[in-house]
Amino acid sequence: MPQLGKNKVVIVTGLSGAGMTSVMKTFEDFGYEVFDNFPLTLVKTLVKKTKKGRSIAIGIDTRSRGFSVGTVLKKTKALGATLLFITCDAAVLQKRFSETRRRHPLAKDAPASTGIRKERKQLENLHAKADLAIDTSELSIHDLRHILEGHFAIRRKDARLVVTLMSFAFRNGVPREADLVMDVRFAKNPHWVKSLKPKTGLDKPVGDYIKKDPQWGPFIKNFKSLLKPLLPRYAEEGKSYLTIAIGCSGGKHRSVFAVRELGAWLKEMGYTAHIEHRDIRK
Repeated sequence: MPQLGKNKVVIVTGLSGAGMTSVMKTFEDFGYEVFDNFPLTLVKTLVKKTKKGRSIAIGIDTRSRGFSVGTVLKKTKALGATLLFITCDAAVLQKRFSETRRRHPLAKDAPASTGIRKERKQLENLHAKADLAIDTSELSIHDLRHILEGHFAIRRKDARLVVTLMSFAFRNGVPREADLVMDVRFAKNPHWVKSLKPKTGLDKPVGDYIKKDPQWGPFIKNFKSLLKPLLPRYAEEGKSYLTIAIGCSGGKHRSVFAVRELGAWLKEMGYTAHIEHRDIRK
């Protein structure tokens, strides 16, 4: 599989309405030459004529002339390109098409839901074989840009690994973008303490309660010992962006506190650490 972030060619494809336009604009901001809705038959020629050393992003979707899943996969392999697939939940796509009053390209005179189902089925093999798939269902433009920056921004050779620490609730599902997942449900749960239940892991009383668990200190120490030698190795292998997701039952207390502790430690280590608390209700 191609090394993400190192390739000079990125082929961007995915579901209509999932955010490909925003993705292509972001690649342009990164300094890539961008070609959207490009005919597949001309991709090889385009790459050959691209100035040596330039990075290019090519947008291809079901509207593109000569589009077929097999052809996209063959072209990607032949070019040694990275295949990026942009996806989104059906309900969110339905809402986006409804709000913008746009027709789905595969629906014609039928409801957008028909086109969404048809396209998802048509592209499922492309999705499965992509080097990277990004689900935009719950992402803001800022979040999307942040993820793309970690994987594809043109970086200096001395740039360090960017680490995102994300707290989450297992009941709401494991984050799809996670590279590493840690479960902290072993720790005593502040949820069952009346005075702590409405608070979060960002509040000192919650942190003090969690730290009293005799297993918490050894866990944090051992997890840091695990990460310390791994992080530079990820960077050496060409990975510029790493997401570590830490989960508990409700995503409000234990996981949030763990992310807080690890975030401070990573910054002390000299890493750029982004903190996200997915399931804290604002």
